[in-house]
This record gives sequence, structure tokens and C-alpha cells, in this order.
Amino acid sequence: MRVSVDGTKCEGHALCAGIAPTVFEVNAEDLAVVVDEYPGVATQSEVHSAASACPTMAIVLREI
Repeated sequence: MRVSVDGTKCEGHALCAGIAPTVFEVNAEDLAVVVDEYPGVATQSEVHSAASACPTMAIVLREI
């Protein structure tokens, strides 16, 4: 899976960073950024939960 954040949709709620902190963090502008673009299988459940929790649907998941 490849993970990205649509910067035009992110409003900085930071739910993703709370749910999957090894994959997402909040930058200086208080917006989510991906720190692990290709998370391992063990983390993918957290990433799916983070994507589902995002109120602006800014997280993009692509199967590779």
C-alpha cells in the first residue's frame, strides 16, 4: 500500500497522527504529512483506521 495526504483537503485535525503515529505526523503548518509512504503489513490496519477517521477524507490509500 502507498499512503499520501491530499494537502488541499487536510485541515490539521491530526487524528491520523494519533491513530498511526509511525505513518503520519503534523508539520510546522499543523497539517498532516506522511513519514512512511509504504507502511508494512503490521501497520496497515492502523492506516485504514486513520483514513476512515479523517473528517475531510484527505488520506489517499493506493494498493501497489
